[in-house]
Amino acid sequence: QVQLVESGGGLVQAGGSLRLSCTASGSTFSMNAMGWFRQAPGKEREFVVAMQWRSDRTALADSVKGRFTASRDNAKNTMYLQMDSLRPEDTAVYYCAANKIGVLATTPSRYPYWGQGTQVTVSS
Repeated sequence: QVQLVESGGGLVQAGGSLRLSCTASGSTFSMNAMGWFRQAPGKEREFVVAMQWRSDRTALADSVKGRFTASRDNAKNTMYLQMDSLRPEDTAVYYCAANKIGVLATTPSRYPYWGQGTQVTVSS
């Protein structure tokens, strides 16, 4: 099993920045890809970014390209999401996810491990 804990959410004005962190514990040796999803009230969970754990391969949603950047620190079992130029439409609960298969999947069903989520609110 892999446990994921997110941190770094909060309230920010439009145009501002936040950095989210996701730290994995447990059977991290079996983890091959991590990703971030977000879910706004009344909407489906939406793909944001996915990153392979042992390569530089990354997939990023079109809606955040040029504004969001993913990175990782393998020694700390932590993935980061740097969010710049935030917009009110970025407001959502952001979830960290992980899978063992290493696929840069964009659908939530491909990720068996999930964190509890962290709220990001962008005011206009």
